Amino acid sequence: MDNSIQPKSFKSKRINRAIEVSAQMFLHQSIDEVKMTDIAGECGVGVATLYRYFNTKTGIAIAAMTHLWNELRDMFSDIFESEVFLRQSGLKQLHDLMRMFVVLYEAHPSFMRLLAEFDLIMLKERVPKEMLREYEKSVINFYPVFEKAYLAGLEDGTVREVEDIKLFYISHAHSLMEVSKKLIQGEILPSDNFSFAVAELETLINSAVCFLKKPEV
Repeated sequence: MDNSIQPKSFKSKRINRAIEVSAQMFLHQSIDEVKMTDIAGECGVGVATLYRYFNTKTGIAIAAMTHLWNELRDMFSDIFESEVFLRQSGLKQLHDLMRMFVVLYEAHPSFMRLLAEFDLIMLKERVPKEMLREYEKSVINFYPVFEKAYLAGLEDGTVREVEDIKLFYISHAHSLMEVSKKLIQGEILPSDNFSFAVAELETLINSAVCFLKKPEV
């Protein structure tokens, strides 16, 4: 069965309600545990209606994750557009941007746990990339702000020139996100000790910032 989300679903208040409800249910339980009948019962939309709009639970999971990313993006946008943030040196802006991964880990652990599950489902079900276009647009992309902060740092002399700043950003963003998801999932090996999880993330961030800092002449 096709998993694609029909555009008309987003024009319906009832379907928008179903997306919001499913997002909260996935956060508090998991995608695997929540059934379509559970979502239908909670939001007052018939199961047949949900299947007509989303076709499968994977479809509504994609819509729910898109909704959650949009909420987070709106929250962070206010921070990075504020005068307080922009008055800082370019290097301090870069540091604060990278610390958003710590904020996600500390303040939104249920979302990070859900994100890890969602990624595995997408891989397991081999969901076509074209189905994830709207989802991809919603995922927080700090790069435009990161690049702007980097250029500000070059101008104010706090940041050194990097050959490929986008590659630098992508490498560290992937690393911080994957480490965050691993820490959220919990200890597995006898040698694992995640009691210093935040310090572990901050070590990665500080290493990156140290690399970006322009050496004092």
